[in-house]
Amino acid sequence: MYLPKPKIVPPLDPSFRPAVLANHAFLDAVRSSGNCVPLVIALEGKEGFVSVFRTEVFAEGKEQASENLMYVERLVKTLLWQRGGWRIVVGGPRSVGEHIKKMYAPGRSREFDADIMSGVYEKPFTVEVADVEDVPEAQETAMPLGRHLEGCRIGFDLGASDRKVAAVVDGEPVFTEEIPWNPSEQSDPEYHYKYITEILRSAAFHMPRVDAIGGSAAGIYINNRVRVASLFRGVPKNLFDEKVKDMFLRIKEEWGVPLVVVHDGEVAALAGSMSLNVNQILGIAMGSSEAGGYVNKEGNITSWLNELAFIPVDFNPSAPVDEWSGDRGCGAQYFSQQAVLRLAPKAGITLDENQTPAEKLKFVQNLLAKGDNRARLVFETIGCYFGYGIAYYADFYDLRYVLMLGRVTSGEGGSIILRKAREVLDQCFPSLAERIKLNIPGEAERRVGQAVAAASLPVI
Repeated sequence: MYLPKPKIVPPLDPSFRPAVLANHAFLDAVRSSGNCVPLVIALEGKEGFVSVFRTEVFAEGKEQASENLMYVERLVKTLLWQRGGWRIVVGGPRSVGEHIKKMYAPGRSREFDADIMSGVYEKPFTVEVADVEDVPEAQETAMPLGRHLEGCRIGFDLGASDRKVAAVVDGEPVFTEEIPWNPSEQSDPEYHYKYITEILRSAAFHMPRVDAIGGSAAGIYINNRVRVASLFRGVPKNLFDEKVKDMFLRIKEEWGVPLVVVHDGEVAALAGSMSLNVNQILGIAMGSSEAGGYVNKEGNITSWLNELAFIPVDFNPSAPVDEWSGDRGCGAQYFSQQAVLRLAPKAGITLDENQTPAEKLKFVQNLLAKGDNRARLVFETIGCYFGYGIAYYADFYDLRYVLMLGRVTSGEGGSIILRKAREVLDQCFPSLAERIKLNIPGEAERRVGQAVAAASLPVI
């Protein structure tokens, strides 16, 4: 594929090649070639729901048809982590479908993605090649999420570096707390159980009673059961199945109140929708990794996964590698503290390897607060990434608002990211700049806003 150089180049990453520019250039070439054919991708997820995406590629056998392979491979990867699915049906040129089938086969480069989706949906992962007319029709759903404020509630938000908790009485937080932890390296799930219940007791101490508990956590959760989560990466599979999958059901039974746990990105979007009183909003939490969630125009969430951390935003063949999936150019390396720690040495900042990732981030943020231009370049680079990233996400979501949350946005760094992202949209995507409003909440809400929103999840 042709990989256009961005008009606004990230100061610390001149090799950045935005996914949105590559895709738009590809589709422009396809549509002007006279050799354009339809391609339809269907993804089947939980309870038989099917999501369908339609696009175009070069016709089979034409000179440029080889470009189809990278375009569709990156597109399928994006759709898989945005929408989820255990079954993919590729309708169109057979060479394209066969390529995707090979990429997701055991031992091939997308094996990680196939294994994770198989675990999420508890079904064997499959890729099918079909004619366009034989691709299944879309069948999707949406449902309300949260916004219940009455009573005495606990809300928690579990990230890879800290645990946040809020005690909320009739919609007003009366206590919030943020405590470091290190869950992903722990092999004993009792560690996770101990420190989750500890913050619940801490919040309960500040209320006369507990009526409900709501949780926001990194990973994929279905009906309060843990399917896949980076928080539990260090737990062996046998212990994961025995102690982790039903951990929140155990906590619910022990506390004897309604309890709901969902993907942290969904709560980020909910927090934005509640605080701004708007819908069609994509919430992006830049913490230990990148979390995303979407509230549609009716104010509901969809059946999609919205795992933005694994969605490729940079098509540079030398883009940084995601430590978990092994893929290049994925969002976690661009919109999280991982981006700050990756870019800081490029700016000439020496980090103390004895510090935790959260402490290293704080060190860079403190440099920025003191006027260090090297630190400013780090956040300007992330802001460039974010502007092009929003434009890419806008090809897959009907957006009117984007909300930034998470510890990376704390202090002046968040304002720099926001300003640079707006500059990219204004100069490179003016129609999107007119339509999409970027928002960042107040400092306290940036850090613990998800915990407060999470408290509103259960129905009493």
